[in-house]
Amino acid sequence: MSYTGPGFDPPQPRRSRRGPLTVALAALVPGALLGWAVYAAVGGSGDDEGPGSAAASASPSASSRTSSPAPSASSEDEKPGAPAAASGPLVGKVVVIDPGHNPGNFEHTAEINRQVDIGTNRKECDTTGTSTNDGYAEAEFTLDVAHRMRALLEKQGATVKLTQDGDRPFGPCVDERARIGNEAKADAVVSIHADGSGTGNRGFHVILPGAVDAGAADTRAIVGPSGDLGARIAGDFVRVTGSAPSNYVGGGTGLVTRKDLGGLNLSTVPKVFIECGNMRDSKDAALLTSGAWRQKAAQGISEGIVGFLRG
Repeated sequence: MSYTGPGFDPPQPRRSRRGPLTVALAALVPGALLGWAVYAAVGGSGDDEGPGSAAASASPSASSRTSSPAPSASSEDEKPGAPAAASGPLVGKVVVIDPGHNPGNFEHTAEINRQVDIGTNRKECDTTGTSTNDGYAEAEFTLDVAHRMRALLEKQGATVKLTQDGDRPFGPCVDERARIGNEAKADAVVSIHADGSGTGNRGFHVILPGAVDAGAADTRAIVGPSGDLGARIAGDFVRVTGSAPSNYVGGGTGLVTRKDLGGLNLSTVPKVFIECGNMRDSKDAALLTSGAWRQKAAQGISEGIVGFLRG
């Protein structure tokens, strides 16, 4: 999700606040960045990351956690005609994954330019998203990561819903994306993105909802749990992928608060965005276009969700 193209607003300055959320994040963020500190200490360098690089094998335990899912039980273990009973620590939990943008948005610019109400103001229904310099689209990236996350979370017993699955010509609009999570009564919602910032800007960041009470938007009840969700995702993303927090927003924490995103403003359930890297930087792009790295990204995000839902 580029901050520089049409329809993208720059990150809003973070206001200093002290309160329960500040204390909670202060406790969580050092742990969130521990994996990166260990990775850097053993000789890893974000500038040397790439498919098959040291970053991909920085943590043996992470590698074992990101292996392909085990094969499903054979037909001999299943009763004919009876669906397998859901099992796992997330049984009864609902997770909504929001793959940012839509591959068809490029062909429906008039529709996605339509203004919708996001509480604080009006904004475009959606945007096309960004792409790497070689043309790998953000919308393709987000859908691939969403599919990988769905498989991982369903294996944990969660009920997983996607806001779009490449099954509609464009959109949904940002207000509908929020509504899908709300109507599902989701226990957690994560919107998947990749940024389109300038060359040399690298790393991931998780976007948290700010406290908004305007029009149809009221995020006050979800600011705390969303902060917890975001910090856990940031920590596990560092640990599993070996990627560093953003070097251009978030002050090295990997966490940014914004009040200008309709998908967050209109949510009534815990929700965050994650910008997994910068598609316009060649080194980040090498990661984002690697299927092996996307599996690690999906694993890191999913483990953060699992940690949040299990308390």
